[in-house]
Amino acid sequence: MTKKSALFLLLIFVLALAACGGGGSDEAIKVGAVFDLTGPTSDVGTPYSEGITGFVAWYNENGGVDGRQLELLSADYAYAVDQAEQLYSQYVGEGAVVFQGWGTGDTEALRSRVAADEVPFMSASYSDVLGDPNEAPYNFLIGTGYGAQAVTAVQRGLDAGATHFAIFHHDSPFGQSPVAMATAYAEANGATMDVFPMPKGATDYTAELTQAQDAGIEYILIQNVSSPAATLVKNVKDFGMDVQVVCLNWCTDELFTSLAGDAAEGVLGASPFAFPGSGAPGLEEMDAYLKANGSSLEEKGLRYVAGWLTMKVMTAGIEKVVADGKEVTGPNIKAALETMGAYDTGGITQPITFSATDHAGNKAVQFFEVQGGKWTAVSDLIAVP
Repeated sequence: MTKKSALFLLLIFVLALAACGGGGSDEAIKVGAVFDLTGPTSDVGTPYSEGITGFVAWYNENGGVDGRQLELLSADYAYAVDQAEQLYSQYVGEGAVVFQGWGTGDTEALRSRVAADEVPFMSASYSDVLGDPNEAPYNFLIGTGYGAQAVTAVQRGLDAGATHFAIFHHDSPFGQSPVAMATAYAEANGATMDVFPMPKGATDYTAELTQAQDAGIEYILIQNVSSPAATLVKNVKDFGMDVQVVCLNWCTDELFTSLAGDAAEGVLGASPFAFPGSGAPGLEEMDAYLKANGSSLEEKGLRYVAGWLTMKVMTAGIEKVVADGKEVTGPNIKAALETMGAYDTGGITQPITFSATDHAGNKAVQFFEVQGGKWTAVSDLIAVP
């Protein structure tokens, strides 16, 4: 090889490297994602996915990251963990530098892989362990952890004079996630906590409620999705039980109220996110985008809000990397998220704050009550005890 040829090849190599970085490149920034559009959680997975895709479309229409577009690589995985793992490998192989997951199953299955691959990962699973960088160094939580939600709900019950609590939960790692923290907190404050798994596919919970009634339960927490939660509160109403029911975030939504009907009246909900129609300034851009495209935020609901916001916070990390003139890589995005300070969500949540030692960015919930068939705010954002 001649000296001139070697210099030419070296120049091409340097230019190729520059095209992959954050400084001045116009190359699209690739984001991998898996959505549940046809699986067992598709009723809430679909609007959440639409929040993510809606944000990407809106963001690109408004100039992207300093002129660079976000390229979303996504597919329906129908809540099949092996399919999520396959799609993750495919999209990272195609150049995705960050990833959006969905459930606890895929998020937990991929936790060690995203750490090894150095790919920042966010999802709709709020298992508390995902906020601990020692356990999940590349995972980041936007929603308040399940255990933290449950502890805040227990404190509300304690403030109301309750001493006998129960938690009814989905019979899975997702469902079990808040049990230990909620139980420990109740017992540390002189209360009791009974635990009732909710078998998959059950159409009636009278056996469990009979035990709860015999135990003198005053406060019931539900860690489950909307359909089984609606069945449970209908059973509570039929029993005539004098208990306060509190949904944690996955049954605090519009689907629950539509399924539960009159039985939902008086149920409390703990939500990390503001509802559509709440007046939070951060919701305005979503609603404007949807109305310009023939829909509205009121129609799409709370899960759309969570999807949009999660993608927006992830993009804030990418923006910081580009603004700092650094290469858009997983480690640089992770460092940017950890050092960007309190991120103002416009009142949708408390400001999101990550650090090198804490990836649980949100530590507050707001309580809502079903009044006249709609979730109505009955508190401001409350910090986790």
